[in-house]
Amino acid sequence: MNIEDMLATDAIIPRFEAEDKKQALHILAQKAEALTGASAADIYAALLQRERLSSTSLGRGIAIPHVKMPTVKKITCIFARLERPIAFESHDGEPVDLLFFLLAPEHAGADHLKALARISRLVRDPATLEGLRSAKDVEGLRTVLTKPLTSHAA
Repeated sequence: MNIEDMLATDAIIPRFEAEDKKQALHILAQKAEALTGASAADIYAALLQRERLSSTSLGRGIAIPHVKMPTVKKITCIFARLERPIAFESHDGEPVDLLFFLLAPEHAGADHLKALARISRLVRDPATLEGLRSAKDVEGLRTVLTKPLTSHAA
């Protein structure tokens, strides 16, 4: 699964401002409503419920909050780079500055997992993380996000 297939044209936020995790999730829910038509209140409630299960932070300043909703028609990804890192209950204790929000249809089991795996592979590469943290604008971020992954297999 390619990130281009999930990343809406106006779903890259290079200067995201939030004081804390709840505010970040609330803002992402509002953005997702604008992109998908699903209710921001329903998305936010689902995000809070998901985060209560366990934090969606991967560590190293990265989080992938993700939920499935019955009213969503296709997998949608929003990327946000925070101006100031925020606490996200990360297992490594590090604050988060890179957020990938993934919203999927309720029935998108395998595709939802493939999307999560694609993002996980993307952020495993130190050069990609550096690019995401140093890109100047939306186009620079889009270039980093959509570059083909290179295999590290021997």
